[in-house]
Amino acid sequence: MLNGKKILVVLPAYNAERTLEQTYQEIPFDIVDQVLLVDDHSADRTVDLARMLGIETILHDQNYGYGRNQKTCYREALRRGAHIVVMVHPDYQYTPRLITAMASMIAFDVYDVVLGSRIIGGGALKGGMPPYKYVSNRFLTAAENILLGSKLSEFHTGYRAYHRRVLESLPLHVNSDDFVFDNEILAQVLYFGYAIGEVSCPTKYFKEASSINFRASVVYGLGVLMTALKYRLQKISLMRSKLFSSTETFLESPFFKEA
Repeated sequence: MLNGKKILVVLPAYNAERTLEQTYQEIPFDIVDQVLLVDDHSADRTVDLARMLGIETILHDQNYGYGRNQKTCYREALRRGAHIVVMVHPDYQYTPRLITAMASMIAFDVYDVVLGSRIIGGGALKGGMPPYKYVSNRFLTAAENILLGSKLSEFHTGYRAYHRRVLESLPLHVNSDDFVFDNEILAQVLYFGYAIGEVSCPTKYFKEASSINFRASVVYGLGVLMTALKYRLQKISLMRSKLFSSTETFLESPFFKEA
C-alpha cells in the first residue's frame, strides 16, 4: 500500500512456466498488497507453478487472446478493491522492481497512467530487441503521436500501471481481444483526458520471453494505425467509433457483471 491506496499486480499469463517464478520473486511485496494471475489456457505448467507459489490464479476455459486476458485481469482487480493496478508480463521481459516507482506516481496523484518505456533509456536494442521490432516500434509510435497529438516515447510496452478510476470509466469491454487491445486502451486514455507518465525500463529478449511472430506483428501494426486513425477522425467529427463513443463504462458492462 502507498499513500493509503491498495496496489494489486496482475500477471496476464500464457505458457509462462519457465519465467513466472523469477518474475514473481522480484515483485516488491513491501508495497504490493496482492498478486493475481490470469491464465489464458496455457499448455504448460503455468497454473500448477502459480498455485505452488501461492499466487491467486484465474483460469480461462479456452485461449481467448491477450486482450481478453487483460479484461479479466482488470475486472478481477477492481472487484478485489484495488486502487492501483499494475500489469507485468510474467515472461520476465520487464523487471517488477520498477513497480514501486510506477505505483508511486499514481498513488501521489502525479499521473493517472504510468508506462514502463523501453525506449527512454536507449536500452531496447542492448536488451536484445530485434532490429525490425525496434524500427517498427519507432515508426508506429511516431505515427500515433502525430494522429493522437501526444508525445510518448512508446505505445507498445506491456508494463503499465493504472489508477482505478481509469479502468472503471473507460469502455474496455468494446476493445479487441487480441494484441491491439494494448494500443486501444492508450488511445482511450488520451481521448478521455487522463494523464500518462513514463519511466525508463530495461528490457530483456531471450528464448523464454514471449514475443509475437512476424505475421501477428504485421496484423498488430495495421490495427495500431487503424486505432489512431479512428481517434483522429472522431476528433474532427468525421466518424464515430465505439472505442470512444460507447455510453457504457467497463464497470457497467455485461462483461464486468458476469460471474
